[in-house]
Amino acid sequence: MNEIFPPVAINTEAPPAPAHPDGARGPLGPASWYARPAARHWTAPTAPPAPTAAHAFHAALPDYAPTRLVELPSLAAELGVGRVFVKDESSRLGLPAFKALGASWALHRVLAERGGATAGASGAAEPVDAGAGVAAGPAGTEHGPIGAAAGPAGAGVVAGAAEPVTFVTATDGNHGRAVARIARLLGQRAHVFVSRGVHPEAVAAIEGEGARVTRVAGPYDLAVREAARAVEDAGDGPGAGSGSGREASPTVLVQDSGRPGYERIPGWIVEGYATLFAEIDAQLAAAGAGAPDLVAIPVGVGSLAQAAVTHYRAPAPDTNSGSGSGAGPGPALLAVEPEAAACVLESLRRGERVSVATGDTAMAGLNCGTPSSLAWPALRAGLDAAVAVSEARAARAVRDLAALGVPSGPCGAASLAGVRAALTGDGAADRRAALGLGPTATLVLLSTEGPAANPHGQDTSAHGESAEPHGSDANAYSQTPDPYEPDTHPYGPGSTPHGPATHPEA
Repeated sequence: MNEIFPPVAINTEAPPAPAHPDGARGPLGPASWYARPAARHWTAPTAPPAPTAAHAFHAALPDYAPTRLVELPSLAAELGVGRVFVKDESSRLGLPAFKALGASWALHRVLAERGGATAGASGAAEPVDAGAGVAAGPAGTEHGPIGAAAGPAGAGVVAGAAEPVTFVTATDGNHGRAVARIARLLGQRAHVFVSRGVHPEAVAAIEGEGARVTRVAGPYDLAVREAARAVEDAGDGPGAGSGSGREASPTVLVQDSGRPGYERIPGWIVEGYATLFAEIDAQLAAAGAGAPDLVAIPVGVGSLAQAAVTHYRAPAPDTNSGSGSGAGPGPALLAVEPEAAACVLESLRRGERVSVATGDTAMAGLNCGTPSSLAWPALRAGLDAAVAVSEARAARAVRDLAALGVPSGPCGAASLAGVRAALTGDGAADRRAALGLGPTATLVLLSTEGPAANPHGQDTSAHGESAEPHGSDANAYSQTPDPYEPDTHPYGPGSTPHGPATHPEA
């Protein structure tokens, strides 16, 4: 047994087959849909203070600009709702996906703390957390903002320590490139473990950032374990480099999936994602749309969905009680996953965090077999629904968004595929009712990547069927242990946790 990452429950059943021959418009089977309408009325126990600091940090970067929120009236007509907006993350801080938001904030916090202290959300200095996975570094140095560095997101990020840090991470595409890019701009190093099925062009892009790349002949969960093991090995003994107190090399694990004992850095990444939702609030207000009625979120390990739950389920400003007093229900939050890797959907159905056997999918960035332990309590309490979509549905969504002027990769287009699956076809009336959607509803779809992030989206036939993703041994690692420890969240098992819009069609 891996002592670093003991297993949790594992579902070794094969991913469900599409319920319709072409998979693109068929009805949803019970294994592809989950709903819990009471989630809209749940309120997080406390309001999150740190996302405001992360947003201010991003806004100070020289190449920062809110990504566009695009209104698509033709999709609103197709789906029978009032308005549909797509948050286009195809160009974020010079990268073709939203992940730079989390990576930049997390690396900023890590490097500041390696200098001894960093200003937290309250402005007070915060010590390095023993469970953060940060190796011991030189103390007593101050890290101020660096000057304009070559490339996007250069200035405004905390400067690196005298001795370069190696940031280690596992990725199924976009997170690894974001970590590599920010590390390069800060004069640091990156070592990225890439899981099976990531497109060769995406791997080359990570290498192009100057990162050392290790290819893993297995799924994302295995890459996570290999990355953590590399940090352990760099510390000259078990536990070194992961906050154990042992003398360690300057190597830091920067993973967006949490596990007990390693949740602070993933928490910083989630805080960074909050900027996206702050932008949406301002853009919807500028468009006269008010609050959304549904937000569709592509889901891998669930960190972006956790940021959505944190944002939309926060208590009203006048209360921290978690009772929701003074605020109406928030929007319905819909998680969208590939049929080949629906770990959050399966966990919600079972009522506990489980691992699933993953198969091949063009939605490479969502090909994850285990929900983040940090995200899981929020997902369990705050998600209204989850849906698993086929390769054909995602491929069709990529093409349709492109025709409407929104460049999207398969992961980003999954949100449209998921909304179509939920709101159309057999049983749609019941699913609409579960989501609380009427004919005037406002929908926001998160398109989390552009085509350059995941070239799998360009490998489609005229019939909308995805070309075979790289790596055909779909279930070779279905029996591998989960990289995370069993749930030990303070809420306890079974308890509840905590620019204007544009109109290209006009």
